[in-house]
Amino acid sequence: MSFRWNKLGRLFDPAAIEGRPAWMREFAQAPATLVMDQAVRVYFSCRPGPDANGQYVSHAAYVDLDRANLFSRVGLSSAPVLALGALGTFDEFGTYPTSVIRHGDEVWAYYGGWTRCASVPFDVAIGRAVSRDGGVTFTKQGAGPILAASVDEPFVISGPKIRRFGDRWYLWYIAGIKWLPTPGRAEPVYRIRMATSDDGVVWRRHHHELIAPRLEPDECQASPDVFEANGRFHMFFCYRYSLDYRNRARGYRIGYASSTDLIHWVRDDARAGIDVSDEGWDVEMVSYPHVFALDGAVYMMYLGNQVGRSGFGLARLEGLLA
Repeated sequence: MSFRWNKLGRLFDPAAIEGRPAWMREFAQAPATLVMDQAVRVYFSCRPGPDANGQYVSHAAYVDLDRANLFSRVGLSSAPVLALGALGTFDEFGTYPTSVIRHGDEVWAYYGGWTRCASVPFDVAIGRAVSRDGGVTFTKQGAGPILAASVDEPFVISGPKIRRFGDRWYLWYIAGIKWLPTPGRAEPVYRIRMATSDDGVVWRRHHHELIAPRLEPDECQASPDVFEANGRFHMFFCYRYSLDYRNRARGYRIGYASSTDLIHWVRDDARAGIDVSDEGWDVEMVSYPHVFALDGAVYMMYLGNQVGRSGFGLARLEGLLA
């Protein structure tokens, strides 16, 4: 059966908020939802302006949207929900992206922690944090990551998406496979992988790429979000060319794959049901999809041009995921 995503418009752009704090100057990247009684809390990553050397940091924040009207903002975090790491730690310079899940009375967050490097621009590992106040503030599990570089995943362990199916925890993420030297800065190539857990704390990696590349051998993939519907698992993710991708022709697009066992995936991007617009804030790219159910409907939040510099949008599913 076919389905499509009906774009409802840009949902949130921090640059449009007068009096916003300096640490939330621009960007609203990698939206992830926490559905509450009266509102939907959307976690995202934002940035202050660059420092004197042109370097950025990234903070995790949230916006609360009215559950009955997601285009009505009813709250905004007054401070980052996660503090940057201490000197020399894996998340010293940023927390991006963040994925959340309820566990009893707590909210658990899995996030990418960024550090700066010398020969390449950055490296990333995945941390875990816990909130006991409904997702307003989070305490990190520790100073180090729960998933980091390993023998066959040597760098850029990022993009966590957390889900529970049955009594198993699943963490989809990306792992770097190479750096490509280019004039000015190196560019990473990364692919989608998965880890599983009995408790959400100790993880077992499955050590293989889930989605075969389609554009080119060095295709980059990110943001693998898995949704269960009608007896199948549906993955929406984004992909792009490895180089010269900050434009309409080679920028991010949203892809689709399906599975019956969460291990083997059949890619079929023609079924993704969403693409760039003819004009506007998402004319160059669409990326970082997040799919969630709310009050009988299924929605997707996603990023537009410049990977979220102009905020994120909302689309509603039409048809059935089958």
